[in-house]
Amino acid sequence: MIKLDDTDRDILRYLQQDAKLTTKELAGRLNLSATPVYERIRRLENEGVIKKYVALVDREKIGKDLMVLCNIRLKEHAREAGAKFVRAIVAMPEVVECLNISGDYDFLIKVVVSDMREYQSFIMNKLAGLENIGSTQSIFVMGEVKSETAYEPAG
Repeated sequence: MIKLDDTDRDILRYLQQDAKLTTKELAGRLNLSATPVYERIRRLENEGVIKKYVALVDREKIGKDLMVLCNIRLKEHAREAGAKFVRAIVAMPEVVECLNISGDYDFLIKVVVSDMREYQSFIMNKLAGLENIGSTQSIFVMGEVKSETAYEPAG
């Protein structure tokens, strides 16, 4: 874990709320000059604390109305078989998250598509084509109660 002071944590909080803030705007909020704020941001980027900057898109406004959580159990757990599965999943644009989990299943993927017909096509034409899948379980999301992208920095 990288050591963060209060200023680092404040920078991370502000940038997670609005990544378009300029260094000058951040400096004003932190009561610092722009140069040390710029240097701190660069350090946080270089150390991998800040991985990337993105625009968060409202999926429903772009026609992606169906979210499905899909549990996946692999048939084989050998290293290469698992790596081949991961490579295939990472390449699928419908899969927005993939978690390696413990318990009855090996992976949990979050799939976002337009509708049930597109999900059926995803299952039949993509997921079922992967040779190492033993079983799946689909959980259809009826509504999002909380969806956050920001993390509270430890300190």
